[in-house]
Amino acid sequence: MTARPCIPWPDKRLRTPAAPVEAITDEIRAIWTDMIDTMEAMPGVGLGAPQIGVMLRLAVVDASEKRGEAVRMANPEVLHASVKLRSHDEASPNLPGVWASIDRPRAVTVRFLNAEGEIEERDFVGLWATSVQHQIDHLNGRMYFDHLSKVKRDILLRRAKKAR
Repeated sequence: MTARPCIPWPDKRLRTPAAPVEAITDEIRAIWTDMIDTMEAMPGVGLGAPQIGVMLRLAVVDASEKRGEAVRMANPEVLHASVKLRSHDEASPNLPGVWASIDRPRAVTVRFLNAEGEIEERDFVGLWATSVQHQIDHLNGRMYFDHLSKVKRDILLRRAKKAR
């Protein structure tokens, strides 16, 4: 498969909620493979399908140190989130050259359809949890900077425009 280009902000698809995946097919598996190739080429720790213009609720996450441990998810949803927050610098290939420190729950329990088409519930902690939440935001038509105050968001978007 191949790495796909990420669509640039402010493409309206980045603000559009993605459609649910009805079944895990060979086509879905091929999209996941392209997404992993794209994530590795960035390099990054996750990718949502809308970032490459595919408007389906698909995400991949690999926050492992060695790499090669990507979790493929369809229709992921957070069931539980820890009260304790974790701050992490987040960025997006859709808006290169800028990043922001975002506070998110340190741990989450997520339900999703896995690569075998089975419903799976899995706990994610630390960077894994941050990345999963970041990707779910993409599936819901949100960007990481939506978690910032209006003033900080406006400053970040102005900096991104200058960086182009």
